[in-house]
Amino acid sequence: MSDVLTVLPELILAVGAMGLLMIGVFSGDKSYGLLKWLASGLFAVAFLVMIGSGAEQKLAFGGMFVTDAFALFMKSVVLTGAVFALGLSGQFMRERGIARFEYPVLVVLAVLGMMMMVSANDMLALYIGLELQSLALYVLAAFNRDKLRSTEAGLKYFVLGALSSGMMLYGISLIYGFTGSTSFAEIAAYGIGSGTNGLGLLFGLVFLISGFAFKVSAVPFHMWAPDVYEGAPTPITVFFGTAPKVAAMALFVRALIVSFPDLTQQWQQVVVFLSVASMILGAFAGLMQTNIKRLMAYSSIAHMGFALAGLATGTVDGVQGVLVYMAIYMLMTAGTFAVILGMRRKDGLTEDISDLAGLAKTRPALAAIMATLMFSLAGIPLLAGFFAKLYVFMAVVEAGMYWLAVVGFVTSTVAAVYYLRIVKLMYFDEPNENIEPLKDRGIAYVGFVTAALNSPLHLLLIWPLTLAAGLAAQSLF
Repeated sequence: MSDVLTVLPELILAVGAMGLLMIGVFSGDKSYGLLKWLASGLFAVAFLVMIGSGAEQKLAFGGMFVTDAFALFMKSVVLTGAVFALGLSGQFMRERGIARFEYPVLVVLAVLGMMMMVSANDMLALYIGLELQSLALYVLAAFNRDKLRSTEAGLKYFVLGALSSGMMLYGISLIYGFTGSTSFAEIAAYGIGSGTNGLGLLFGLVFLISGFAFKVSAVPFHMWAPDVYEGAPTPITVFFGTAPKVAAMALFVRALIVSFPDLTQQWQQVVVFLSVASMILGAFAGLMQTNIKRLMAYSSIAHMGFALAGLATGTVDGVQGVLVYMAIYMLMTAGTFAVILGMRRKDGLTEDISDLAGLAKTRPALAAIMATLMFSLAGIPLLAGFFAKLYVFMAVVEAGMYWLAVVGFVTSTVAAVYYLRIVKLMYFDEPNENIEPLKDRGIAYVGFVTAALNSPLHLLLIWPLTLAAGLAAQSLF
């Protein structure tokens, strides 16, 4: 019975997804609006049950599943990201003729997989959660099946995702072969091994990290991100850019910190490489983009690099920095995509950055929201994005990795160019074509809330956030 209570939030989502599916099957696509609200309600109920069960560590199913302060924090961010994605999908999906009942059901199933990932305390539980999330995301990427770019995005994501899953499984099999266990605690107790065993374990670890790197779109496993971000329907891109990234980063952190404490020096080198490569490529490749969704993909790659810099320290402060970073990153991304969904001309939505020219003259409120979020993404002081970077870089400096902090500082300065270019376009260029007024309340609400939370008003909430992140980080050590 205690096992059931421990996994109650996940059970609510699993049973709820089946219920939503039955409603959809019998009512057809006209139930889309209702299912969207019911899915958001399911997330709210799961969140309340999670909060009610507290943050103390509980194990279930022979230690394969764990709930603790870390899981509570990351699941809360995942659920918030999913609610934002559902809130942004109303008008767009109806206009495209893809407001189908399967969409909310697939989102719920993907979130169920993400919550399993965050609480995985065993390599097999990790893989089951990851595949449940991935299978739903493959279908979502190709959701607009009548559009070539969407089906291409789904196919690319599926093929590359299958490759990364294979690499990860190979890594897990090597780790199991050399340690004799798939449990995080028993792998940690095994230590570094000796001779051939130690070398085999390192090989397994590298393959495992490669699989994680694909899920967070870290370089050199980033190649799917720009095409999937551009090709998938925009509300689904919002979902891709928020909840799955948070869940994958949570999995990355827990698996390395809990399973391989004695191999920290070894995995540190790999994570530092992923971090530096992601920061550099994300910053420089973004400078050449003209499509705003592709720009956000490269921006996301750079931000994952910054978050991985915190993980590379292997310290409590570093993990705390990662958690704060991922929470703020989720808000910045959801808000930016809300504005992208508001970029509507007479002939429909536009994704061209040049179409934002003169937005401040025609739609001042939308321009103000976008400017706030761009400044925050660039890390301008007093905005939330600045504090996200500050916590990560402070942890990196305290760990004595000064050169990594310098790389982070230089690349964030380079990346600021493409964020500030958008602000310059909106406020100093002449409008080339008017952006239509917003008709979707969901876009307005998400845009306003995320901009407010990224503005200097966030100073009221940054201390509770860092306190919660600190407690969550300590629960892993």
